[in-house]
Amino acid sequence: MKNRKSLFIFLLPFLFYACEAITGKEVARLPVNFVSNPDSTLVKETTLDLKKDDEIVFWSDMDIEYEGDVQLRFLVLALRDTVVTGNLEIDPTDKDMTMGETRVTLMDKTTWSFSGRNTRIKIDRDGKYTFKTKLVSSENPTLKINKAELVIKK
Repeated sequence: MKNRKSLFIFLLPFLFYACEAITGKEVARLPVNFVSNPDSTLVKETTLDLKKDDEIVFWSDMDIEYEGDVQLRFLVLALRDTVVTGNLEIDPTDKDMTMGETRVTLMDKTTWSFSGRNTRIKIDRDGKYTFKTKLVSSENPTLKINKAELVIKK
């Protein structure tokens, strides 16, 4: 038993790096954690030094509760050296890879948590890139945001 525990502790760093090789290395996390008014300014931001041909991947890390249906979107404004380069609208529930997902619906109440890969972009020029974001939602007064974070990985 002791040998198995020692082996597990020895292999733990390798498991972490293997997971990172599949999902990418986290370079920024934007903890939005609340729904904004669609007309409000963008609430969280990060700036990254990126090089031409870098690929960045947007993940959502969510923990929400609601009754009925709800539509969520991260609205992201991308700037390169203070010049707007694009807008992204990311549906955190539209993911092509999911980790640690639990979803339970009882009596029309849903509790849902997950980390999911949503979209990727390729950088076309070197520069300082700023990503500003907020979370918007369809009208649902029962929506409770325990966690809503936009994660950027390379």
